[in-house]
Amino acid sequence: MTLPVATLLKVDARRSGLRFARRVYLPRIVGMGFSFIFVVWSLADTPSNWLIGLLFINGFIWPHLAYWSAINTKDPMRSEQRNLLLDAVFGGVWIALMGLNALPSTLLAAMMGMNNIAANGTKFFFRGLMLQLAAIALTVLLLQPTINFATSPQQVYFCLPMLFFYPIFLGQVIYRTAIKLAQHKHKLIEISTHDGMTGVYNRRHWEHLLHNEYDNCQRYQHIATLLLIDLDHFKTINDTWGHDLGDQALLRVTEELRLRLRTSDIIGRFGGDEFAVIMPGTSSDKAIQAISRVRDNLHLPGKGQAPTITIHISVGVAEFSPKMNNYRDWLKAADVALYRAKNAGRSRTEVAKS
Repeated sequence: MTLPVATLLKVDARRSGLRFARRVYLPRIVGMGFSFIFVVWSLADTPSNWLIGLLFINGFIWPHLAYWSAINTKDPMRSEQRNLLLDAVFGGVWIALMGLNALPSTLLAAMMGMNNIAANGTKFFFRGLMLQLAAIALTVLLLQPTINFATSPQQVYFCLPMLFFYPIFLGQVIYRTAIKLAQHKHKLIEISTHDGMTGVYNRRHWEHLLHNEYDNCQRYQHIATLLLIDLDHFKTINDTWGHDLGDQALLRVTEELRLRLRTSDIIGRFGGDEFAVIMPGTSSDKAIQAISRVRDNLHLPGKGQAPTITIHISVGVAEFSPKMNNYRDWLKAADVALYRAKNAGRSRTEVAKS
């Protein structure tokens, strides 16, 4: 049963949200843990046990509660963004209770800012900053802590672990994310340029490469040859032995093309049962010899009830000519040659007329 598009989009959005929540989880644990150390030593007044308890909950329990709440909602992304804004609010409260002590307050605000801008960009950073400033103002107004901007040497020492380790840790998280994004981008490029089953170039990208080769031949007077290859009676193979054997035949042709041709030759799947090859620096005579080696090895061993099958191919060959107006003329010449090969009884190679 195929799921509706809207449902698939929701599932994909939730997966993206879960990945986001996992990325935020470890930085929050590390950041909140280090924050506990310097905040508890920077509170403006002698902290009571209940205040230290609240700070302990915020530093060591809240990160796990935030993660749990995010992954157990329908929209983890929105839930985690809300948690990040709550982090900013909590940070504002502790900044006010530290009496706006310069170094610890700046360090705490910077940590929240780094998290927010790394998570969701500049606009989200300013949202968090505005909430943080509002929390500072409200806490100062209601609790009236002793304001003291000066940072003692002891407080500086307790800030040093956070100053050193947290940026390194966050940088490592961002680095791993960047690597994953680069790998994902590479996979997307592979998907957009290659045929999913055979792994050779798809028609759209192959034609783009043909266009480039045509331009090179025109500009630098290079030689190159184009081959169009069609599997003979491919429909009969599918109808008689099934599509699985038909797929094996396509893969076998692909394997032989890769094995017998040069690595510089550009192979593409041109259609359902049709392949195309660009052979740079190769005359039509050399191309015919190469495709003959491919043809001699196109055997598919029998499995089950299916006998050993020899795969026959028809080939149209067209060497580049400066008289061609564009790459499509080159392609048309090879296509006409392939048409002649099929009409002449198949399982043969025909060369385009100059």
